[in-house]
Amino acid sequence: MLLEGQVRIPSGCAISAMISKEGRRVNGEKIMQSMVPMHDRSNGLGGGFAAYGIYPEYRDFYALHIFYNDNSDREECERFLREMFEIVKAETIPIRKIPEITNVPLIWRYFVTPLRSVLSRLQLDEKEYVARMVMRINTGINGAYVFSSGKNMGVFKAVGFPEDVGRFYRLEEYEGYSWTAHGRYPTNTPGWWGGAHPFALLDYSIVHNGEISSYDANRRYIEMFGYKCTLQTDTEVITYIADYLIRRQGLTLKEMASVIAAPFWSTIDSRPEHEREQLNYLRTIYPSLLITGPFSIILGFEGGLMALNDRLKLRSMVTAEKNDMVYIASEEAAIRVMEPDAENIYAPSGGEPVIVNVKEGAY
Repeated sequence: MLLEGQVRIPSGCAISAMISKEGRRVNGEKIMQSMVPMHDRSNGLGGGFAAYGIYPEYRDFYALHIFYNDNSDREECERFLREMFEIVKAETIPIRKIPEITNVPLIWRYFVTPLRSVLSRLQLDEKEYVARMVMRINTGINGAYVFSSGKNMGVFKAVGFPEDVGRFYRLEEYEGYSWTAHGRYPTNTPGWWGGAHPFALLDYSIVHNGEISSYDANRRYIEMFGYKCTLQTDTEVITYIADYLIRRQGLTLKEMASVIAAPFWSTIDSRPEHEREQLNYLRTIYPSLLITGPFSIILGFEGGLMALNDRLKLRSMVTAEKNDMVYIASEEAAIRVMEPDAENIYAPSGGEPVIVNVKEGAY
């Protein structure tokens, strides 16, 4: 019989991130290696990475990464894209064939810009337009799935262990100022390419360890505003909540954290008056966007990262620093792989956001 301490209880899923506050671009080797000591936190049914700053030559265009079942699905989707966007470049995403990654779909990327005539007719801003087109493809074109849609960033994910997924996508050949990573241990949904993390919309990406019990309430609320949760996975709805609160509602990152990991009412009552008023307001206006259950998430966005635990800190997460670099992971061991001499090791409290911004103009 195994005794306590002799068996590993991984609490499912692994997350990791690194970012340069100076905007220095580094390749994907370290973030790939950070997932190795957390191998047992995932089961091979999903791994992925998000990288920011990787397409500087196309920084002004939206980079659409799309999975296709077959070429007929690709042709149908491309007809739609040509009606709605100017396509500057279309190509397959370079991959390295390895035995660990199987059942590979067609994987394409497109650098696009919205057609001005359509934007003017619909009277939408660029980001809202792109978000709506992503929803239309993912719900209306069978066999096509847009899994990344931001500018100067990209998501790379697959069914497999994350360290294998990184090799599959040749991430050592990309350079970015910010990286996030995920190893999946799915509990309620099947492992498939689209269901791997990160989930992304525009430049927002989420990697998530945990399981939210408020999924149905969160989903019903967010779908009132045009979002379509087609995958029945909690990480998808967290991504849409982030986009809704930050882009569409104009909340700050700290305010968003106070919505999805809201303090208990008793905690709010103990805060100073000005802070109490704001927290009361946010809890009253957005009650259906409170995320309950165990979670640790890393939100990537243009120019920064935010890490956040649930308010009871039911999932592990640590941060560290070295020079201009900030590291975040489920375990300190992952950080030590990225930076053996990491300093200021810190475990954020439940509901305490850790926000890292790149120096203005550096990215």
